[in-house]
Amino acid sequence: MKKIIGFFLFVLLSQHLFSQDQSIRKLQIESTRAIKKDVQDTSVKNWKTGGTYSINAGQGSLSNWAAGGDDFSFSLSSSLYLYGFYKKGRTNWDNALNLNFGYIKTTSLGSRKNDDRIDFISKYGYTLNKKLNLTTLTNFRTQALKGYSYIEVNKGVYKKNFSSAFLSPAYALISQGLEYKPVKGFTAFVSPVTSRWIIVKDDSLSARGDYGVSPGKHSLNQVGSFATISYTTSFNKFISYKGRIDLFSNYNKNPSNVDLYMTNAVTAKVGKLICLSWNLDMIYDDDVELFGKNGTSPALQLKSIFGIGLQVKI
Repeated sequence: MKKIIGFFLFVLLSQHLFSQDQSIRKLQIESTRAIKKDVQDTSVKNWKTGGTYSINAGQGSLSNWAAGGDDFSFSLSSSLYLYGFYKKGRTNWDNALNLNFGYIKTTSLGSRKNDDRIDFISKYGYTLNKKLNLTTLTNFRTQALKGYSYIEVNKGVYKKNFSSAFLSPAYALISQGLEYKPVKGFTAFVSPVTSRWIIVKDDSLSARGDYGVSPGKHSLNQVGSFATISYTTSFNKFISYKGRIDLFSNYNKNPSNVDLYMTNAVTAKVGKLICLSWNLDMIYDDDVELFGKNGTSPALQLKSIFGIGLQVKI
């Protein structure tokens, strides 16, 4: 009997030792096993967002300067560009917002703004093939603060005339057409049917009938054809260019006198944050009859701003 009991105790002890040995071996194997890396996220991001912000400043002063000039001058300009691009399947939606503001102060002419623009453009499209989209385009453009034109009445004496304000003028446009994207950075949109509204909210500007509205009216609707071309490129890792040109022909009045809106921006990076910038804008609006000898005719408007300052990517 004692021998039988001893045999059973021996078997139980052997099984216990064997199971411990298996557990130790399992722990040893797991400790030497290579750790698997997390599976890479392969999900497609539908939205691509970002932008840039830049600010430039300049200052000059003269004292007993024989060649003449302002004793003091100071300029400040800033720009903010934001974008949000969406793509899923055949649907795409491109949005871009440009905000620009510039200020200049001189001892002879005082303080004034030399740049002020709010420009939002949105394009919702359906892909027909690799290069062509059926697109609905909307655009809104105005300025933020009051603006004045300066007319020299005598040598060195200028008369200040109130010429613009927020929503005075403002341009709202909606258009249905085809968008062509042959290469990266280049888009061309053409539409034969476009509706554009000219808004003059300020009562005094409306009473004068500025920007094409009838005296006393605050808006004007025009139907015509519209085309816009955008181009963005980098010549190298330092110098880049971004430009856009809009063309609008009013079917109801002088359709051959095409309205032009064009922006050009060249930037050159000097370091991670420092950059040189040059902006050239051109506008021709057949309804803006504020120029010429008597201030009653349209003309090509030009604006050129050069600066050095900071640029930050968002």
